[in-house]
Amino acid sequence: MMLRRLLAVLLHSPQLVERLSEARPIRRAAQLTAFALLWAQLRGQDAARRLRGLTAGPASALGRRAARFRDTFARELGRGLGERPRSPPGGRRGPGARP
Repeated sequence: MMLRRLLAVLLHSPQLVERLSEARPIRRAAQLTAFALLWAQLRGQDAARRLRGLTAGPASALGRRAARFRDTFARELGRGLGERPRSPPGGRRGPGARP
């Protein structure tokens, strides 16, 4: 508890913060942090720009792919349901079925 209080007092000291900001390791850490943030921001903007390009236009490629997926899924589902084995007449299946 005492160590925490001592660190808090030291970090709120303007003179200490000023001296630390002039230290080479702290400056380098700040440069690396700024570089990482700028790089991530640029990559995010680039990804957003590409995504907008994919969805641009009334008949976008992304919309066509989604429609094709929907149609194929519905067709395969119908085919799978049509090919499933039928239960015998009067036979019960499911949770209420008797063994």
